[in-house]
Amino acid sequence: MRVLVVEDERRLAAAVKRGLEANGFTADLAHNGQDALWMAEQRPYSAIVLDIMLPGVNGYQVCAQLRRAGVTTPILMLTAKDGEYDEADGLDLGADDYMTKPFSYVV
Repeated sequence: MRVLVVEDERRLAAAVKRGLEANGFTADLAHNGQDALWMAEQRPYSAIVLDIMLPGVNGYQVCAQLRRAGVTTPILMLTAKDGEYDEADGLDLGADDYMTKPFSYVV
């Protein structure tokens, strides 16, 4: 399974990639929304792990644009945004699940 990890914090992106690969996944990285849109439309992914607070095109916009383009890949929003309406906004825009940072891997 190939996963697209969209995270602008490069150390965190690398850590998520390592964790996914240690569990048998292949992971590609995008560090901004524009690259994420291009990558998600060019290659089929099994899942997308998407930060919200990205430079340029934010994660909400990425999610909405992918859904409008007909991309049905499951999207997990992984973000520090934990406000009262943040999760509802993400899910309303087409995300399949929402998880807040910090997080830990459970094997």
